[in-house]
Amino acid sequence: MKKKILITGSTDGIGKLAAIKLAKDGHEIYLHGRNADKLSKVITEVKAAANNDKVKGFVADFSDLAAVKKMAQQIKQELSSLDVLINNAGVLKSPNAHNQEGFDMRFVVNYFAPYLLTKELLPTLQAGENSRIINLSSAAQSPVSLDALSVGAQLSEQTAYAQSKLALTMWSFYLAKKQSVVAVVAVNPGSLLNTNMVKEAYGRFWSSADKGANILYDLAVLEKFANASGKYFDNDQGGFGKAHGDAYNDDVIEKLIYETEEVLS
Repeated sequence: MKKKILITGSTDGIGKLAAIKLAKDGHEIYLHGRNADKLSKVITEVKAAANNDKVKGFVADFSDLAAVKKMAQQIKQELSSLDVLINNAGVLKSPNAHNQEGFDMRFVVNYFAPYLLTKELLPTLQAGENSRIINLSSAAQSPVSLDALSVGAQLSEQTAYAQSKLALTMWSFYLAKKQSVVAVVAVNPGSLLNTNMVKEAYGRFWSSADKGANILYDLAVLEKFANASGKYFDNDQGGFGKAHGDAYNDDVIEKLIYETEEVLS
């Protein structure tokens, strides 16, 4: 059965590669990017590479939560259902440490934006068939300081990145428990993959970007992952593994969710 699949941050890197792979199977693909011109070019590229005309896109700068909400409203107007949401958009290095409202850029793009987008699209996903949410975590996970969620928080790039990725993982497990209609999986797609983000941050890579794209493809459509909700897939190890201990601490998670809702309200 062909699926409707939205992949955020899919104008390059593993998001784009996964989009091509899924489009080749005939699925209906929705790309996302922050630059309309680049998004348009990538849509054309994916259509040609996959020989599939069912490729569209949505524009939003994920450092702007108002833009994320606007994109969610547009998606809800255009789609009555959605089968797969891959929250792939992410940032490590940025010319700006904070967004326009003063929140840490890593927390906004890597955590607040996918949290908000998913919350808005949850009814649309619940209307889909065997729906799945795939959240891009990381091997880098550090305990979340609730102060880091505040305006003006001062954190190093690496610290903010690792905390934002653990926050995303904690919320993934929370969402999996709170509802049973949509499967929710957190995934470390692989460390130091050959992507622009990794090369800008580290100047080197360990594995091809295809390694990350392939696991996104598998988690999105393979039947063997249909009952994997609430789990963490570690692609460095090639299977399900354990996330940071805080991802299993209900008290810590409840505090994170409360603070997150305060920010988003």
